[in-house]
Amino acid sequence: MTHPLRPWFVYLVRAENGSLYCGISDNPQRRFKAHQHGKGARFFHSSPAKALVYTEPCVDKSAALRRERAIKKLKKSAKETMVAAQEG
Repeated sequence: MTHPLRPWFVYLVRAENGSLYCGISDNPQRRFKAHQHGKGARFFHSSPAKALVYTEPCVDKSAALRRERAIKKLKKSAKETMVAAQEG
C-alpha cells in the first residue's frame, strides 16, 4: 500500500550518448543509481546513465504518470529547455 502523502517525481536522466530518458519514482536519486547499475530500464543497455538532470515533484503517482506521458510526447529540444531552466 502506498502512503497518500508521499511525493512522486518525474525525472530525466541523460545517457552517455546524450539522449534523455524520462521516468517516475518516489525517490529519483535512488532510481538514478539503479539505472547506473543497469537496473530498471533497458534504455540504458545501449548507453549508460550519466546524470540525473531534471526532477519535478508531483502530488501522487497518478499525477506523475500523467506528467511523464506529457513529457515523453515533447520534442528533445523542449526537454532540453526544461533541463536548462532547472539548472538555472
